[in-house]
Amino acid sequence: MTLAHHITPSVHLAVNLLDAQSLLAAFGTLGIAVVLFAETGLLVGFFLPGDSLLFTAGLLCAGGSATAPGHLSLPWVLVASAAGALAGAQTGHLLGRRAGPALLGRTRSRKIRQGADRAAEILERYGHAKAIVLARFIPIVRTVLNPLAGALGVPVRTFALWQAIGGLVWTVGLVLAGYALGASVPDVDRYLLPIIAVIVIVSLVPVGLELLRSRRGRADGAA
Repeated sequence: MTLAHHITPSVHLAVNLLDAQSLLAAFGTLGIAVVLFAETGLLVGFFLPGDSLLFTAGLLCAGGSATAPGHLSLPWVLVASAAGALAGAQTGHLLGRRAGPALLGRTRSRKIRQGADRAAEILERYGHAKAIVLARFIPIVRTVLNPLAGALGVPVRTFALWQAIGGLVWTVGLVLAGYALGASVPDVDRYLLPIIAVIVIVSLVPVGLELLRSRRGRADGAA
C-alpha cells in the first residue's frame, strides 16, 4: 500500500486550515507532509497547526480498526511527518541564504516580525545547535528561524544536522504521544476536540510566556 492510498478520495469544499481534524479528513496522510513543509519552510505557513496536527494524527492511528473511516497508518504518518518537517526546514534555510534579510524584511505580519526577533535572540543565546532544536517546539519561531538561520550564515551542514535531530524528536515524539494516548484510552475519538484544545493551549504557552517576558522587559527599560 502506498502513501497515496491514505489520501481520502474526496476533499471537502470547505477546509479549515486552522483545524487539524479538518485537514486530516480532507487530505489524509499526504496532507501532513504538505502542512509541515509549509509551516516550517514557508513564511506563509506560520499559522498552520503543526503541533495539534501531529498529535491528532497519532490519535487517529490508534483509534478504530485499520479499515475504519479516518484511520491512519502509523508508519506512513511517521514518514510523512518527518519528510515534511525536514524538507520544509531545509528549504527555509535555503531561501534565507538566497534571499537574505530581505526575505523577512518585506513581510507585513507583526507575528512574523516578533517571531524573527525571538528566533534571533534564541540563536544568540543558545548557539546554533540548541536554538535549531528548541525552535521546533515554539510556534511561529519554528517558521522564521529556518530562513533567519540561512540569512545569518549558519553553515549548511550544521543546520542540516540539528534541524534533522530537532525535527525527528518533534514529529515522532508528538505522533507517538498521540498514538500512546489513543491506544490506552478506549473510544478516545469521543474526546478528540477537548484533547486538541489542550494541545493548542499547551503549544501557545511558550508564545504567551515570551510576550509576558517582552512586556516586562519593555517596562523595565522604560523605568
